[in-house]
Amino acid sequence: MTLRTTAMATDVEGVTLPGDLLMPEQASAVVLFAHGSGSSRFSPRNRAVAGRLTDAGLGALLVDLLTQAEAADRRLVFDIPLLGRRLAALTRSVGEHVTPTTPLGYFGASTGAAAALWAAAEPDLPVGAVVSRGGRPDLAADRLSAVRAPTLLVVGGADTAVLGLNEQAAHSLRCPWELAVVPGATHLFSEPGALDQVADLAIAWFRRHLT
Repeated sequence: MTLRTTAMATDVEGVTLPGDLLMPEQASAVVLFAHGSGSSRFSPRNRAVAGRLTDAGLGALLVDLLTQAEAADRRLVFDIPLLGRRLAALTRSVGEHVTPTTPLGYFGASTGAAAALWAAAEPDLPVGAVVSRGGRPDLAADRLSAVRAPTLLVVGGADTAVLGLNEQAAHSLRCPWELAVVPGATHLFSEPGALDQVADLAIAWFRRHLT
């Protein structure tokens, strides 16, 4: 399968945010990745999941929601409304690179999952599905009831604190949702095979709701 990689630079709220758009031929949908604190579009874990998605015929847009200077400020790293607004703006700009009818989804990790859910609550965004990996949906608690896109919450079985936060936050969702627990996995899903299980779950969810 031919994979086209396009470097993007999007002006949002007075800053320029870099991104990489990975598009297989005749991609059936595009998934925007929102990274967690201390990470970037070069995250090996999200790159690995993106690679699995493109192998499955889904496009992937990996973007940085903060500049390098901003990422050093812990207050901004946890500013979910800021991250969510920027993700929403990037979502609107994707139309410049894909056909208008291409279905769009979100894959968010840790605080990036909170930003994805914040943006998915925007009434004008055509987001068809959300996948959260080790996410913090509780950080977008006041927006969860407005999310309309079917949402999959993937949590490691050994990540007990985050699992509890996801279980509590899930009941604020009014959209179709599921909670998937990867047995024995910790927060970073660094155990052998754990990230592959995340990718399998994400591919199945996006195929079910986007394609």
